Amino acid sequence: MTCKIKFLFIILIFSVTIHAQSILPKVVSGKIERIENFLSEYVTPRNVDIWLPEGYSDTTQYAVLYMHDGQMLFDSSQTWNRQSWDADDVVSKLMSRKELLDFIIVGIWNGGQTRHSDYFPQKPFEQLSSSEKDTIISQLIISGRAIDKFVPQSDNYLKFLVTELKPYIDEIYSVKTDRENTFIAGSSMGGLISMYALCEYPEVFGGAVCMSTHWPGIFKLENNPMPNAFINYLNRNLPNPKTHKLYFDYGDQTLDALYPGIQKEVDQVMINRGYSEVNWMTKYFPGDDHSEISWNKRLSFPLLFLLGK
Repeated sequence: MTCKIKFLFIILIFSVTIHAQSILPKVVSGKIERIENFLSEYVTPRNVDIWLPEGYSDTTQYAVLYMHDGQMLFDSSQTWNRQSWDADDVVSKLMSRKELLDFIIVGIWNGGQTRHSDYFPQKPFEQLSSSEKDTIISQLIISGRAIDKFVPQSDNYLKFLVTELKPYIDEIYSVKTDRENTFIAGSSMGGLISMYALCEYPEVFGGAVCMSTHWPGIFKLENNPMPNAFINYLNRNLPNPKTHKLYFDYGDQTLDALYPGIQKEVDQVMINRGYSEVNWMTKYFPGDDHSEISWNKRLSFPLLFLLGK
């Protein structure tokens, strides 16, 4: 099947599913359109929620912010922990004050059981020794993130985003398709995969939001080779600071307590690779924990940094 025929086939299948019968998240402004169970050659089917701002019009071209963990973005009454980013609320307030460019949010639901493998940067893991891989796998099994084995699938997840989902969004919605108007965002493991996406596809994404980035990969720092593997990967693969922007942040409570030391090492890599306040921001929020409530409070900072007027 040629790429063109494949793309047209995807459009045909999904154009009838935007108005899915499932209950959509309630938003304070704008509207949600859902692609239900987006089929992929690379990952398990998953919902995609597209938030369109108030007054969305086909006569205007919008930037696009792709966000991971899409089921946690808009409506706390529908989430497992009764928390959400309330992204529509944050964005709408900033847009009403004319502080942001026009953009839409594409919220990609995680795959549930596949979340950790989908979001775990693959190439840094593959650079580990066999014994180091065994250490990581055993810790993920102990923590319930894997059953009897663990194989990162993030390269396939990014292929899904770049070769299947983005072409669909570009075709169906009135959006700007260039790198300068295409961004990616997430928290925790979603922060890791956002960093990885920017490094693996620097021609596609112009900026990444990495909130409470889960640099340990597992849930302990002792005898853990992953932070160094991620830092080495960043040092080799960070894209050109003249054409890309990166935002990091972290708290110091609950799971975020694991991050401050590693983030400081990452910040040094950013400096060494030529990043400055023009194209990179790291913010520390003492007292913040690892939750949607914290990410909601902080969301305005990366939005203004990447999409501010």
